[in-house]
Amino acid sequence: MTIGPIDHVYYMVQDMDRAVRFYQDVLGLRLLRRDDSFWAELDGGSIRLALHGTREGAPVERGGAVAAFRVDDLEEATVGLKEHGVEPAHQGEVEGYGRFVLFPDPDGNLIEIIEYAPREEP
Repeated sequence: MTIGPIDHVYYMVQDMDRAVRFYQDVLGLRLLRRDDSFWAELDGGSIRLALHGTREGAPVERGGAVAAFRVDDLEEATVGLKEHGVEPAHQGEVEGYGRFVLFPDPDGNLIEIIEYAPREEP
């Protein structure tokens, strides 16, 4: 059996219009495909980030994966998110590796932005 590379990751969302607006307007991702309130795919660079709608009234189940987006300037990206009303849920640093900020999307799914530490050449 052969498993290929990751094709996409997805989050469950209750309000597809609100979620698509967030990922387009706040994160700047380009919408690739939209199937009403059931499915949307956005250009996440090397893989697609997808949104899967819930049945009406069904709760959004959270947990599991976190989509992480690389940034060149963590402070600038954090300020930009705050300007859109997005408040960080957690921030931290792994010494010698990078600094990160976790924040929720409108449905409470966690997203991470990460600035990697400069690498020293051996």
